[in-house]
Amino acid sequence: MNDRPQIVFACVRNGGRSVAARVLTEHYAGGRVVAVSAGTQPGEHIHPEVADVLNKLGLDTSKEHPKLLTRETIAASNLAITLGCGEECPYVPGVKYVDWPVDDPGGQDEATVRRIVADIDTRVRRLLVELVPDIELPPSVLGQS
Repeated sequence: MNDRPQIVFACVRNGGRSVAARVLTEHYAGGRVVAVSAGTQPGEHIHPEVADVLNKLGLDTSKEHPKLLTRETIAASNLAITLGCGEECPYVPGVKYVDWPVDDPGGQDEATVRRIVADIDTRVRRLLVELVPDIELPPSVLGQS
């Protein structure tokens, strides 16, 4: 059994918010947390504007692709963070759910996407300190932004 906490980030298309949250979590967690992202109605690809901003911040999105959110994915997780999928998100007893009301970056200009990514970055960093109290987070990728 894996002793690392697993978080599933869920949104509708799995093309923006949930991908950014997963990539940022993996970056900061240093292997101490497993991060998964999925969507209730996954699209064909991640939003190019989100990939562009994350890539400019030094985060690789080349292996990211939308995946369907399943009960099994949630059941395998300690925490489900919803980012706009609301009641479409399957409920699994015993899994803690948290909703992050974050704007949808799909189709937005770069400045808006950067603002949304900055919001997610702050939330992810706070979450990791709560989940792994002795974690030493690297500096934010948004340091100079």
